[in-house]
Amino acid sequence: MKSPLPVRDGVNATRLRLPAEGPWETALDYMLHRWGHIDPEGILARFDGGEIVGMDGSPLHRGTPLEEHTFIWYYRTLPPEERLPVEIAVLHRDEHVLVADKPHFLPTTPGGTYIQESALVRLRNALDLPDLIPMHRLDRMTAGVLLFSVNPATRGRYQVLFERRAVQKEYECVSALAPAGSGAAAHDAGWAAERFAAPVVVRNRMEKRRDYLLASVVDGEPNAETRVSLERVGGPADAPRALFRLEPHTGKTHQLRVHLAGLGAGIMHDPFYPVLLDQAPDDYARPLQLLARGIRFRDPLTGRETEFRSRLSLQEAPA
Repeated sequence: MKSPLPVRDGVNATRLRLPAEGPWETALDYMLHRWGHIDPEGILARFDGGEIVGMDGSPLHRGTPLEEHTFIWYYRTLPPEERLPVEIAVLHRDEHVLVADKPHFLPTTPGGTYIQESALVRLRNALDLPDLIPMHRLDRMTAGVLLFSVNPATRGRYQVLFERRAVQKEYECVSALAPAGSGAAAHDAGWAAERFAAPVVVRNRMEKRRDYLLASVVDGEPNAETRVSLERVGGPADAPRALFRLEPHTGKTHQLRVHLAGLGAGIMHDPFYPVLLDQAPDDYARPLQLLARGIRFRDPLTGRETEFRSRLSLQEAPA
């Protein structure tokens, strides 16, 4: 459903569905019921200033009956945000798509405490592209290649590629290993070389509840699949590491992190898997060692095979 209000400061207007009935006579009554304990004066000011509109863009007033509208739109009051100390780079831009190299710690889209400090809003504001929309998402802690649509007229052609799984994605990750002969519970370089002498395909069923941080592997028909290949092992003798190439066939939340942890090769600096750590402030010196290295597809407009590769690197990767 298209918003009657334009993007402002890189952020879309918020849509609210009004109830069909209830103890509220006006739309104002309902909004005060929902948020009056937070900012009643701000809500009244929005109505008086014509900043709350219906589907046709017409402004609501204090006496607008509840039943007059099903959906209304308005701009949220955005809290101040401290700029994250990371930068996003543009790898490619044409009249249809934009490809960015997203850094660790920057979310793909607005949400929670990150609104202006998201890849989408930063790029919209910096490049004056209000119609910019991401074609897929990367976790906030994951860096790498991110594809955006620039042109609403051709957006559907690219969206279909993702819906049909016609986009090949390649990731890299680093896992810590135990020093040889240490007797530690963690796996060592010899184990890694033997375990991943050939690529390993992980297939299982994953579920992720909205009210819980972690995704879980459960019984049932597989809905998540990842091909894991060992690239190399190296690093200092007292802290060896393994670099893996990951090729997901599906895109479940936290899929790569769960699959690597399940193989006994959890990704370095992962605060969730295999063990959930206490929440702590972001440590910009220790980003999650997971990178979306590349994305490949046949361009639906030109018919050409197209590939984009990240220019970022994982700091813990063995030489």
